[in-house]
Amino acid sequence: MIGVTENRFDPKGGVVVGFKVFWLAAVIALCVGEAATVGLVCIWFAVGALGAFVAACVGGPFWLQLIVFAAVSAAALALVRPAVSRLIHPRRSPTNADRVIGQTALVTEAVDNEAGTGQVNVMGQIWTARSQLGVVIPSGTQVRVQRIEGVKVFVETL
Repeated sequence: MIGVTENRFDPKGGVVVGFKVFWLAAVIALCVGEAATVGLVCIWFAVGALGAFVAACVGGPFWLQLIVFAAVSAAALALVRPAVSRLIHPRRSPTNADRVIGQTALVTEAVDNEAGTGQVNVMGQIWTARSQLGVVIPSGTQVRVQRIEGVKVFVETL
């Protein structure tokens, strides 16, 4: 291989750097790159570089170090990344509260924003209600839930 001697890398007669130092520098640089991007991109290659560093420490030739780097990086990317991604970005499950948006409800206590009163029965549950448009809605009126803020639903008449 051009520029490669026994456990040394000599790019066109420049500074000779040992493979152990090269792979250790790669691990550090890739970890710094991961810290800067936080996108779970560089860390898998840092793991591969760590594997290549171990191969260099036991005296493996440079071609073997490259194969270890590629194989360990690919394995970490394929096997570990999905599990880590699920831990970092869990799926947001819709709650029952989200399901009431858009549903028809029956006003059980007159909705009056100024008085701070109002209740509706939506899907068998009693919710504190406020008028979306600020109008008073009498008891017994059919309304539609427009949005939820905390424990209050905002409704409009049908």
